[in-house]
Amino acid sequence: MKSWVEKYRPQKLTELIGQEEAVGEVENYLETFPNVRRKALLLNGPPGIGKTTLVHVFAKENEYEIFELNASDLRNKKSMIEKLKPVLEQSSLFNKNKLILVDEIDGLSGTKDRGGGSELVSLIEDTKFPIICAANDAWIQKLSPLRKKVNIIELKDITPAETKNLLKKILEQEKKSINEKVLNQISIKARGDLRSAINDLEAAASMENPEEIFIDERNKKLDIFKAMRHIFQDKANKEMLGTFDKVDMQMDEIILWFEENIPKAYSGEDLAKAYQRLAKVDLFKGRIYKQQYWRFLVYENIFGSYGISQAKGDKEITEFKKYSKPTRILKIWLNNQKHGKKKTIAIKYAKKTHVGYKRIMAQWNEIKHQLKNPMIQKELKLDDDEINYIMKY
Repeated sequence: MKSWVEKYRPQKLTELIGQEEAVGEVENYLETFPNVRRKALLLNGPPGIGKTTLVHVFAKENEYEIFELNASDLRNKKSMIEKLKPVLEQSSLFNKNKLILVDEIDGLSGTKDRGGGSELVSLIEDTKFPIICAANDAWIQKLSPLRKKVNIIELKDITPAETKNLLKKILEQEKKSINEKVLNQISIKARGDLRSAINDLEAAASMENPEEIFIDERNKKLDIFKAMRHIFQDKANKEMLGTFDKVDMQMDEIILWFEENIPKAYSGEDLAKAYQRLAKVDLFKGRIYKQQYWRFLVYENIFGSYGISQAKGDKEITEFKKYSKPTRILKIWLNNQKHGKKKTIAIKYAKKTHVGYKRIMAQWNEIKHQLKNPMIQKELKLDDDEINYIMKY
């Protein structure tokens, strides 16, 4: 039985939500290939927004034979030559147009990718067939050589309203209904990730009282200190599995807090077990990012909450423990997160003004004064965090 994500995957370009501009750019690229200045495209956008689906649907509707490769299979120069080069040299088996999709190109950013990025650039320069790459973040440092050889297409952010409309259509098809507040919460929480939204919808539709999980519990926020006391000191129980849903932090930051404070609650063998389970959290987090295996979220959650708590066995720690903020590592992480807003603003500005991203970054001190204009902020569709960054820095 198919999951709802597979069942309701778009089959036509008209079914793609809010990506008309990206579809037009892909169409223009393929129509003019090989007479293009840059021989490849790079679709950029967060997980679940429809990058891979767009390419597959376009190929189907326009009778392209598609060859899909994942960057995790093209780790270095040798694997690039063995797997991608033959595809670029062979004609289509069925006398159709041929299109190569290199998915999750972010996967080239690991330490094992020696020579992989440079070889990909070389293959792109000599390709006889169109190449489309897809990335969650096209602006990571090791993709810099690739960015010079491709046209980057930023996929449009999907709004909560657009997400909600899609979820309503799915519920109509499935002849199911759920609480309107639950539907709103799922649409907002997804932040444009349609895969995540549809998975949550399928889960909610199978529950008798989904509001207990998707509304009541998720709206009761915990600060990180209470979350640590709960996991480190209370007796392990299933209720702990929802702890991180109530903490308004990314998992990267939660890991830093736990790493700093586990020794203040545990010692000896318990300490070793707790750190082993924290290491598992980081392991699964990496697999989720690199391979898009979202089903691993459940393991990340189990090891991080119940697993760490159960490292002390059935004991409860009743004495007062003083927990503290992580020091140097947290400062570095927070600084990167803070100035990450500058990058997202520059990308939006560059796209709107048709000016290079690097030029915007180089002229930031002049441009940031313009960005304080509310009309410009509205035109660029800056979110509250981006506006706060501009006004503060």
